[in-house]
Amino acid sequence: MTKIKLFATDVDGTMTDAGMYYTDNGCEIKKFNTRDGMGMQLLREMGIKTAIITSEKNSIVEKRAQKLKIDYLSMGTKNKIEYAEFLCKELGITMDEIAYIGDDINDFELLSAVKYKACPNDAVKKIKQIPSIKILQKKGGEGAVREFIEYLLKTKA
Repeated sequence: MTKIKLFATDVDGTMTDAGMYYTDNGCEIKKFNTRDGMGMQLLREMGIKTAIITSEKNSIVEKRAQKLKIDYLSMGTKNKIEYAEFLCKELGITMDEIAYIGDDINDFELLSAVKYKACPNDAVKKIKQIPSIKILQKKGGEGAVREFIEYLLKTKA
């Protein structure tokens, strides 16, 4: 059985291409990669809990989380490591049992704290310099989350 008990991800720049798109009416839209969603399903089938931890707060992310049957959704989160610590207590796990993918400076502290960490190929330099981080081949929104999931499943992390 896998050592990972929780898989968590940021949204903008990981599940999306980090673009902010607006219609003429001022409505925001986001593009998600369907393969990332299938990756989340694979985790769920293995009994691994899933979480989205994002500083953004909007209904698009909420709808995507519902569609993917994400176990824990934290929006508007300024201190991501604090929320991860809450999840550790909630689930009776440690940071060594969390896999996290993030791409920007607000992910730095959490990425530095977890054992299994990755970033999309187009993550900011500071994130790519975190010791032992897996820098993925794919960019955010192009299936980077799925690539990380497949890597974890392949290595039986």
